[in-house]
Amino acid sequence: MFRHIVLFRVRDDVTDPDVSAAIDELRAAGNAPEVTAWTVVPSLDTRKGRIIVQDGTFGDRCAFETWRAGETHRQVARRMAGMADWWVGDWSTDVP
Repeated sequence: MFRHIVLFRVRDDVTDPDVSAAIDELRAAGNAPEVTAWTVVPSLDTRKGRIIVQDGTFGDRCAFETWRAGETHRQVARRMAGMADWWVGDWSTDVP
């Protein structure tokens, strides 16, 4: 399995409706056949600002790379680049 976790720190000037629309778009990005599990939620802890948590699982790295190269991912990445900074954690659960 391959895990892909992203923490999006939404910029302070972004409106709540724009955040909601982004969450909807991020959730839709998990509807690809390469995705085996997908969660997108706002963080309950807002001490450091508004954070969107994206947690994805793929069968393997190849499936992830196929998904990442797709148009849906490119579109949502462009949207998020305009409204957030983010940190990514990727790893394979097959590697100790």
